[in-house]
Amino acid sequence: MPPIPGSGLAKGLAVTLRTMTKKTVTHQYPDAQPELPPRSRGVIGLFEENCTVCMLCARECPDWCIYIDSHKETVPAAAPGGRERSRNVLDRFAIDFSLCMYCGICIEVCPFDALFWSPEFEYAETDIRELTHERDKLREWMWTVPAPPALDPGAEEPKEIAAARKAAEKLAAAQAQEQAQAGEQAQAADPAPGAPSPERPASPPPGEGGTA
Repeated sequence: MPPIPGSGLAKGLAVTLRTMTKKTVTHQYPDAQPELPPRSRGVIGLFEENCTVCMLCARECPDWCIYIDSHKETVPAAAPGGRERSRNVLDRFAIDFSLCMYCGICIEVCPFDALFWSPEFEYAETDIRELTHERDKLREWMWTVPAPPALDPGAEEPKEIAAARKAAEKLAAAQAQEQAQAGEQAQAADPAPGAPSPERPASPPPGEGGTA
């Protein structure tokens, strides 16, 4: 049976009419920001305090897009007679996002948890050379990293959190003890209000108590 002339147009218009009656799902970006999953791979944030300049991330990067510069500093001995130590100090940490393929290897191999995924994605530039971001920008992105998912209620507390809590409690106890000792010393040095002051011995009148 030959097709009826205009049947294709009628089917197309029917699809259009059905779609017009449905609720729109288009997000008006950038007025409406998208709701990204917590594990979205946007950019890489740097927690500089944890970086020991071990260079593992730069060596394992398949694109060689991580640039790290550092220098050595001598740390004085912690106790008399001890030996001085040397440590690496971070001078530069940059990532060229025009080369990065977002594989996440650098984050996985970091032994000190200095790199994290951030869902931030609005970092487009008009010049490709501006896609190399230094450590200041990477640190800003660190504060957009979402919190890790909650642990299972029956799971053991992480050792890092337990150690940090014990250190904080120990420090708080030491500060409280110092304040108590300072209060006792201040109370012993200043007499209580209304307390009689110690009497001084009376001096003899002129001409008395002297030698004849």
